[in-house]
Amino acid sequence: MVRDFFVRFWGVRGSIPCPGPETLRYGGNTSCVEVRFNEHLLIFDAGSGLKRLGDVLTLPSPHPFYLFFSHTHLDHIYGLPFFAPVYHPTTQIQVWAGHLAEGQDLRSVVHRIIAHPFFPVDPEAMSAQLSFHDFRAGDSLQLIEGLTIRTAPLHHPGGATGYRVEAGGRSVCYITDTEHRHDGIDQAILDLVRGTDILIYDSTYTDEEYPRFVGWGHSTWQEGVRLAKAAQARMLVTFHHDPTHDDDFLDQVQAEMDIALPGARVAREGMVLRL
Repeated sequence: MVRDFFVRFWGVRGSIPCPGPETLRYGGNTSCVEVRFNEHLLIFDAGSGLKRLGDVLTLPSPHPFYLFFSHTHLDHIYGLPFFAPVYHPTTQIQVWAGHLAEGQDLRSVVHRIIAHPFFPVDPEAMSAQLSFHDFRAGDSLQLIEGLTIRTAPLHHPGGATGYRVEAGGRSVCYITDTEHRHDGIDQAILDLVRGTDILIYDSTYTDEEYPRFVGWGHSTWQEGVRLAKAAQARMLVTFHHDPTHDDDFLDQVQAEMDIALPGARVAREGMVLRL
């Protein structure tokens, strides 16, 4: 039974945090999206926005927290050691990723980064009950009764995973750090997001900027519009904004999207969308 199902944005930027007067309205933290399903907390990516989420959570929690990585590039994971619950010994945190190549595992990747000489304390300082889970993009995960998480591989250097969270006939898709195809919409992504209520999509560039960044593993807001129309998604939310795109730039993107796809939204920190 779905009693409550919503999305909240804690970090909407890509690549590097960009705090300052020019990014106050949309926010400067990197990727972190909260999905609440009844009493359960799912977190997508652990960018710098994760710190603020951790600061408002009530501990201890009677339920595990579920953290899903799109991938493990720094801007998507460096919030983890600043997430207050990882230092709470009764907190259960399951960390999931589906992009790593054979011979790699999520625990080793995280521990390699959160350790000397990159961090002042060792991973053992994180006293929470942490568990790490590897899967393959394309798998379906059934971790919570009444909720299904479907996945698909994305096009990004080193690999990345897209997610669809669905319950009670409603769904939200998290598709970030992917480069669109040049010969049409990727069928695996289209199949994953078809008919979704909310499509969160990597819109780092505009179509005009994109030719300078071919191969960097990112897409455009215009491609998000094309995908949303093809998938008949109810709402498009553009995400993973380039750090050089200030509030005025994103206001202009919103104005153009209002014409191209009425109802589409530019993601901003603190925005809440209910399903």
